[in-house]
Amino acid sequence: MKKLLTICLLVAAPFMTSSWAVESVVTGEVLEVKDVDSYTYLRLKTKDGETWAAVTTAPVKKGAKVTIENVMVMNNFESKALKKTFPSILFGNLGGTGKDAANPHASVSKVADTGPINVPKASGANAKTVAEIVMKAAELKDKPVRVRGKVVKYNPEVMGKNWIHLRDGSGNAADNTNDILVTTMSPAKIGDVVTVTGQVRTNKDFGSGYAYKVLIEEATLQP
Repeated sequence: MKKLLTICLLVAAPFMTSSWAVESVVTGEVLEVKDVDSYTYLRLKTKDGETWAAVTTAPVKKGAKVTIENVMVMNNFESKALKKTFPSILFGNLGGTGKDAANPHASVSKVADTGPINVPKASGANAKTVAEIVMKAAELKDKPVRVRGKVVKYNPEVMGKNWIHLRDGSGNAADNTNDILVTTMSPAKIGDVVTVTGQVRTNKDFGSGYAYKVLIEEATLQP
C-alpha cells in the first residue's frame, strides 16, 4: 500500500493577518520530489490537475499518495534554492510531526528554542533591546537599530530572504514584546547569539496576507 501522509497547517503568527486562499482537502499522487535545505517540495497529480506543495524535510517517495488538509495557497512564491518561481504552491506540515511548515509566519510561540534567555543589550549607537523595539515601534519607524539576541526560529530562503525570530530575555510573551522578526540575507542557525543591525519597519505588508506591526529589515548579522 502506498504511504499516506497528511499535511496540516500550523497556527498563524499573532502579528500576521492571513488572507491566503484556503482549500479544505487536496489529495494526489507524488510525481516529483525535490529536497533542499530544510524543505521538501512535492509535485502532485490531483483530480484538478498538477500542483506543488512544500513541507519541512520529509522522506516522501515518488508514487506516494498524499492528502493535504487545511491547506494554505500562496501565489508567485520564489524559491532561491530551486531557482524557481511557483505560480501557486501549497504550504503545510506533515501531520503528527509537529514540524513547522515552509511558512515564515508560523506562531512565534512555537519556537524551536524556548530555554532561558538572558542576552546582554548590544553596545554602541542605536542599541536597543527586543522589548524596546517592539514597544517603541512608532518612534523607531524607519530608523536604524542594533539589537543582540538569540535566534529561536529560522526559516531560510522564503520570499528571497532568511526569516529570523530573535529574543534577548526582555519583554514578555503575554503581550508579544519578547520576540522580534528579522529579515536578512545573512545565514544563521537556531541557538546562535548574534548582533543584528537593520532598519525598523512598522505595519509592513508583504502581500499574500502577510502584515506585521513591527520588524527589522535589511539586517546584517554579527556574532
